[in-house]
Amino acid sequence: MAAITSDAHVEVRRPRRSVVIGVLLVVWVAAYFVLSGIDTLPLGGQETTGFHRWLTENRDFVGQGNVVFDGIRTAVGQLVVLLQDLVSQPSFGRPVPVVGWLGVVAISAYLAWAFGNWKVAVLTAAGLAFVGLQGLWQESMDTLALTIAAVLLSLLVAIPLGIWAGLSERAFKVATLILDLMQTLPTFVYLAPLTLFFAIGPAAATIATLIYAAPPAVRLTAHAIRSVPAESVEASRSLGSTRGQTLTKVLLPMSRSTVVVGINQTIMAALSMVTVAALIDAPGLGQTVLKALQTLDVGVAFNAGLAIVVIAIVLDRVTTAAGDRPWRIASVRRKVALGAGAVGVLVAIWFSRTYVWAAEFPSSVGIGSRIAVVAADVTTWVQDVFGGFTYGVRDAVTKGVLNPLEALLTGSPWWLVGAFVVAVAAILGRWKAAVPAVVCIGLLVATGVWQDSMITLASTLLATVVVVAVGLALGVWAGRNRRVDLVIRPILDAGQTMPPFVYLVPFLALFGTSRFTAIAAAVVYAVPVTTKIVADGIKAVPVATVEAATSVGSSSWQVISKVQLPVARRAITLAVNQGLIYVLAMVVVGGLVGAGALGYDVAAGFAQSELYGKGLAAGLAIVLLGVLLDRITQAAAPKPHGKGDKQ
Repeated sequence: MAAITSDAHVEVRRPRRSVVIGVLLVVWVAAYFVLSGIDTLPLGGQETTGFHRWLTENRDFVGQGNVVFDGIRTAVGQLVVLLQDLVSQPSFGRPVPVVGWLGVVAISAYLAWAFGNWKVAVLTAAGLAFVGLQGLWQESMDTLALTIAAVLLSLLVAIPLGIWAGLSERAFKVATLILDLMQTLPTFVYLAPLTLFFAIGPAAATIATLIYAAPPAVRLTAHAIRSVPAESVEASRSLGSTRGQTLTKVLLPMSRSTVVVGINQTIMAALSMVTVAALIDAPGLGQTVLKALQTLDVGVAFNAGLAIVVIAIVLDRVTTAAGDRPWRIASVRRKVALGAGAVGVLVAIWFSRTYVWAAEFPSSVGIGSRIAVVAADVTTWVQDVFGGFTYGVRDAVTKGVLNPLEALLTGSPWWLVGAFVVAVAAILGRWKAAVPAVVCIGLLVATGVWQDSMITLASTLLATVVVVAVGLALGVWAGRNRRVDLVIRPILDAGQTMPPFVYLVPFLALFGTSRFTAIAAAVVYAVPVTTKIVADGIKAVPVATVEAATSVGSSSWQVISKVQLPVARRAITLAVNQGLIYVLAMVVVGGLVGAGALGYDVAAGFAQSELYGKGLAAGLAIVLLGVLLDRITQAAAPKPHGKGDKQ
């Protein structure tokens, strides 16, 4: 028998983190059957806590009479009114805006041509004309006015901040932390706090929009500045250029295309937020969609949602074309054409100020009512033909999966749920994830809307599982097949340009008002970003690694499961993280179509003054859920260079 020496080394393997988490889950479920109904912190839809009532009673104390907030509200409000006077509202004693529909179409098409190309100009003119034919010209111009105001103000702040973050390492680190937090917050979160400072109205809506829309421009501008080759900067300085000259002559020109992408993303984010800001009295298409959703008028909601999509496509194509256009001095022929086009625009503006037919979009040729009727008829037909199936799926998933998950979260003692979440955070990220989890759980309890938070969390988790499954399948397929990627990539890009409101309309027709409606909309809303991240991660796997696995006889499934997915794990974790954030945003918006919980609390806070404090607390709870989910999923990401525990 071999002797055992004192210096023998025995390696003790730690159990997989997934196994430990699975054991904890089993323990939680077992404890649920014993402790169900204890310390669940229930609160009815119209009930409030002392904290909620205190927030309601002191809502005017923060912003009312404050010179700074009043000044900002007035200045922003005047900018919005000015833009509305120009393109949407009767102004200066006239029954029509300063520039009528013909002038707006001409100006927009000319700018699209000048910064892009003639194809984009035609698309712009056709898109705006279509919106007018829908009978939604004034509402569309109100939406456009708020979007332009928010984007202008946002870029005035975001571009300088992005340049600063691009030039300063310290500023970049601070900006990254703040932007990471801001981009985890759903649109609803920005509304309630800003009404506390700026009151309900277009000014608060514009300020919320500019804050929500700023991060993409800051982040991409900083990235563009930092991506300029060091050799170019050194060459400029060696020729005696000052820092200002280097910035304006080298860094910004070489960063132009990326900065324009940031502007594009800011515009898309602003349009998305402006529609949701209808909850705090922002005028425009959002109001039309909101009222239609509240009355379950799918036809009107579809017509207005279609107008939002058209505007989003136009704005996206124009800014994308501007970014793709090469940076060079225009030829003489183009300068002459642009001059002639400018004359044509002036003529169109003169017509729009002189003739009623060019000022007010003709209502006699409107097709909006017919679109609404057709959409309503199609909805009725779908419900009659497929209602048994769609409602059956809804009821089966709700009763078989959602209700048990929701019961586990809402029926367990709050401290048991919190202990499980903190334990998972500690297993995945040790104290760096556990400490934020403890803080978030404690603050969630303090908000007084624990049970509604758990209902929202249940829907979010269920939708995320579906999103990850679909995103993985599509992402791997697209990452391994270039032809598939070329086909689905434009579809995914188009899906990311549409505001959250738009996704609710078709699923409202399919599934009616229910929690499942919000879950289905959340899945479709989040799948594009998840799929793109997974596809990019799969494509980034070194070709040599894949070829080595194939050369030893590995099947396609073995290459995927043993090589590509493990190597792309960081990208997959990021996809899960982003999927969670997108799902949470849509599930909250789904409170408008029967999802209830935190989304309903926020909306009710705007509609009923006595529930304002509860709505504000619900907004804080959404923030806490977003931060909690973000920290945990980031902790699950593998550490670079092999750091961390063995899996």
